[in-house]
Amino acid sequence: MNAHSILKVVRLTEKATQASSDLGQYTFEVYPNATKGAVREAVEQAFKVSVTRVNIQNYSGKNKRGRTGRPGRTSDFKKAIVTLKAGDKIELV
Repeated sequence: MNAHSILKVVRLTEKATQASSDLGQYTFEVYPNATKGAVREAVEQAFKVSVTRVNIQNYSGKNKRGRTGRPGRTSDFKKAIVTLKAGDKIELV
């Protein structure tokens, strides 16, 4: 198992940044076939930390209209929120 085949990108939103500093939770966008166990192994392997919990959420894309009025759709994605053991942290920047 390769961490790059599970984890796509770290989601750096205002809410995710607050959760990482207060609760030790980090948010990743993952591939649709990723499971909780696979995400746990990928994060532990890539960042050398201990993971205590993984929560996964599936988001479906929303219907939108472009600036010319043509209908479109945003893409679906899967998000994983990873909680680390107390004292562990991931240096993102």
